[in-house]
Amino acid sequence: MLKTHTQAEWIARAQQVLPAGGFGNFDPGILIARGEGSRVWDEDGKEYVDYLIGSGPMLLGHGHPEVMEAVLEQLPRGMTFFANNSKGVELAEAIIDAVPCCEQVRFVASGGEADMYAIRLARAYTGRDRILKFEGGYHGMSAEAQMSLAPAKRVNFPQAVPDSAGIPQGVADQMLIAPYNDLEAVAALLAEHNDVAAIIVEPLQRIIPPAPGYLQGLRDLCDRHNVLLVFDEIVTGFRLAYGGAQERYGVTPDICTLGKIIGGGFPLAALGASAEIMQHFDKDRVGPDKWLMQLGTLSGNPVAAAAGLKTMEILSRDGAYDHLRNIGRTLQAMQSDALTKAGIAHQICGDETLFDIYFTAQACRDYRSANHDTPARNTRYNAVLRENGVFKSPGKLYPSLAVTQADLDLTQEAVQAAVAAIHSD
Repeated sequence: MLKTHTQAEWIARAQQVLPAGGFGNFDPGILIARGEGSRVWDEDGKEYVDYLIGSGPMLLGHGHPEVMEAVLEQLPRGMTFFANNSKGVELAEAIIDAVPCCEQVRFVASGGEADMYAIRLARAYTGRDRILKFEGGYHGMSAEAQMSLAPAKRVNFPQAVPDSAGIPQGVADQMLIAPYNDLEAVAALLAEHNDVAAIIVEPLQRIIPPAPGYLQGLRDLCDRHNVLLVFDEIVTGFRLAYGGAQERYGVTPDICTLGKIIGGGFPLAALGASAEIMQHFDKDRVGPDKWLMQLGTLSGNPVAAAAGLKTMEILSRDGAYDHLRNIGRTLQAMQSDALTKAGIAHQICGDETLFDIYFTAQACRDYRSANHDTPARNTRYNAVLRENGVFKSPGKLYPSLAVTQADLDLTQEAVQAAVAAIHSD
């Protein structure tokens, strides 16, 4: 008889072999055993409606039959080659057809890697070193990206604060930090510094939406100062719309990064731009001094490309995004209505396709204003949701197209329980 292990036993084993008992991504106090459609099960067999969806990639839900069919068709043909493969070429073509700024793309294995190369590409193209990013903006794990991601202490802008040990001071010296949604701050920095290669920004910063005209304002400032605009669309690409935030907000960057959804649940990401900018990956065209070296063992992996291609084809079908937004609106309304009825101050922050709650009465415009008045309230709210079968991040809720009416009904009951719990505290 096959021996099974409890979740507690798995947690104990993980603590012996993993720093802090986990992979560094999520709460190590839960292990997910399997996923199917809109649901996941932990190692004790407890079932949840999944609003984490792998931190975004599983927009169609777990094990979508058409994606599974595409993957199973590719597997016997080969799992990885390092060399070019036709599925990767097809995926590149599909991305270029969908995403306004992309004339060419390069594949990598993770979003953080894509962001790292986007920054390097901007420096190679402009011949400048300095990068402007926004406080609280997440762009992966590179040294530049770890500047002022989640600073514990507030310093004056544009000083950069490293969020990780092991980063040289020289990296901070090449970074400018600005508050999100503040065009005047950006304008002042660009007027003062003539060595800025690029502004890198999440068009939807974590879950904070851009103020009306903000992204176009960044576009205009970049044009005025000959600075490249980089959209980090690892999260928003193929989520906010088929053409990502560029389509949703009507602003085209110079470079964008894509991940999560384009791999259909497998490790794959990309960066894309005009052919003129992307030529820096071609040594024969730009010469050795301007060449940007980039390679990766699993870049353009054919299994991931097959999954991504099918995922994108399904998302391109009529009504997919209307349906996703309807699900998101329903989830927003059920929470806001329950909290309002209980007299609990809150803000629904984000887009219908990606959002969460801040327990505060103040508007959430940037990293410093997007906070809970009482963080323990958010902790308690999310804990009760999980106790009642809703699985999500403490700071994000990802709707998926797999969510059913039964899932919404279960979520409604969990929300009522969570609101009652924080109301009575």
